[in-house]
Amino acid sequence: MSWSFPVGHLFGSELRVHATFFLLLAWIGIAGWAEGGAAGAAVSLLYILILFACVVAHEFGHALTARRFGIRTPDVTLLPIGGLARLERMPEKPREEILVALAGPAVNVVIFLALFTLLGRGAFEALDPTTLTLAQLPAQVATLNLVLAAFNLLPAFPMDGGRVLRAVLAIFMDRPAATRAAAAAGQGLAFAMGLAGLVTGNPMLLLIAFFVFLAAGAERADEAMKTLARGLMARDAMITEFERLAPDDSLETAATTLIRTTQHEFPVVDRATGRPVGLLTRAALYRALETGPRARPVSVAMDATFPVAALTEGLASVLAKLEPGAAAVGVLGPGGALVGYVTRENIGELMVVTNARPRGRARG
Repeated sequence: MSWSFPVGHLFGSELRVHATFFLLLAWIGIAGWAEGGAAGAAVSLLYILILFACVVAHEFGHALTARRFGIRTPDVTLLPIGGLARLERMPEKPREEILVALAGPAVNVVIFLALFTLLGRGAFEALDPTTLTLAQLPAQVATLNLVLAAFNLLPAFPMDGGRVLRAVLAIFMDRPAATRAAAAAGQGLAFAMGLAGLVTGNPMLLLIAFFVFLAAGAERADEAMKTLARGLMARDAMITEFERLAPDDSLETAATTLIRTTQHEFPVVDRATGRPVGLLTRAALYRALETGPRARPVSVAMDATFPVAALTEGLASVLAKLEPGAAAVGVLGPGGALVGYVTRENIGELMVVTNARPRGRARG
């Protein structure tokens, strides 16, 4: 995810923090200072850091359960509105999807029960939800974990409850229809949350509503793309007219090629065999041009982990190779030479063209 950077690894996944997360910390700190000075700011920041530790635990609940079904989680990213575990793919068997979806809220419930047992009922009966003090912090954290679990179990995308809803519906209907129903529920919920945010003047609720609405729509579009891909092969979606670069071409040559074409990525191939050795993206080229001489070879800036597929490989498999964050997938001919490449953008264009229907002519 752009604007995020790694801070370490945990259970085999990279832990990342989005830059805007620090804006949230600054806002919480300033609000705490205004309420109670330095002590208020310290308690508020401690509370939000513990909260996001619980969010990380929630996301790793998903990640570790998905691992049981052979699904890796390349990274987990902390955002101002929560966390995001990026699974290589979502399980398509309803039982597996339900288990992966419920694992996150289950972690929050376990945290609540552990703290409730440790603190006793009295700590919660005396809890004042309008104030935040160091003494009440453990009970506040426990209560918030219960709230997080309940919120995530709402039956609407992109919440975990929405995934459970989709999995249950998929038992009785096809997966695309189940996804559309769960996404519609998510966007309906987002509309209600946005309206509530406007009425109460709550900017955080508006932000969450905006995120939920976009994420539900993205989930529906992603499932539609996967449905289209199931009946096609790599050769049906590949770009065949494009400029190639060689590893020893200069960055100046690459820059010139970028200007005279509309490409955003350039396959780098061996001159003698035509086999791909890497991919140079526009962003990588920009970075290289800013940090050193233009006479350097393209090989210093290209991504050597350029995934490839055969001409007759299923487009669903190609899409899976794109999902970990690859900019493109190269398509190889029978001799191993590069004959084309596929991006998510041109799969999306193929989806639009395939689903287009001619309009009836008006009769005079």
